[in-house]
Amino acid sequence: MSEKIVINHLRKVYKTDEQETVALEDFSLEIQKGELISIVGPSGCGKTTLLRLIAGLMEPSSGEVSIGGKKCTGPGPDRGMVFQEFALFPWRSVRKNVEFGLEIAGVPAEQRRKTAERYIRAVGLEGFEDHRVHELSGGMKQRVGIARALVTKPDVLLMDEPFGALDAQTRNIMQGELLRIVEKTDTTILFVTHSVDEAVYLSDRIVVLTKRPASIKDIVDIGIPRPRDRASPEFIRLRKQILTELEDENVRPAVHAEALNGGK
Repeated sequence: MSEKIVINHLRKVYKTDEQETVALEDFSLEIQKGELISIVGPSGCGKTTLLRLIAGLMEPSSGEVSIGGKKCTGPGPDRGMVFQEFALFPWRSVRKNVEFGLEIAGVPAEQRRKTAERYIRAVGLEGFEDHRVHELSGGMKQRVGIARALVTKPDVLLMDEPFGALDAQTRNIMQGELLRIVEKTDTTILFVTHSVDEAVYLSDRIVVLTKRPASIKDIVDIGIPRPRDRASPEFIRLRKQILTELEDENVRPAVHAEALNGGK
């Protein structure tokens, strides 16, 4: 059975008593096992909505998401999610945070401990197993979040601007850590980011979204061997191409509004 992700004619509408807001419109995409796909688009276009639909944290208004031929109808152990705001349990140690998914799955205590410690080492936090969350830096907290998501060995890792709150130096370090994880596993990663530079540095492909309601404007194959040189002509060309597409998308509604107003 294929383990690829198939997103088929996905649509999401948010309804209130006063209005309806269409977040996603006729969104279709196939993602191969082991790919690292970045999602970029204008602010508020529906990137986080897309991840939450794939995670099974909300239901689509129409269309469907399937993984390995099986329709996603709710959260499952085949998907892990890493949030920008860390979403850790402050009363738990690093080890206990990482163990959480295994605990929920009923894994015996000693096995949980050994597995958690292996992933703690994998993200470079060996020696911090017993530290509480408030004792960690932002980059260390995000490493805990990644280890917690990976420890259950999900087929798909969904990352919602995971490095957005980090300083530039820590962000670069975390990008390197993520690529190291990619090399060691065949986990499929969907990575939402506002940074085009980050997307080009990390991704196999970049999906560029339109303004809300989001649909696919372009899919860009990167094709640059890793490790990538951010100063190389091809890297700069791709970054400029995607930035131009995003700028055009941000301008589009304003141009449309002028047309509706007779060019005023």
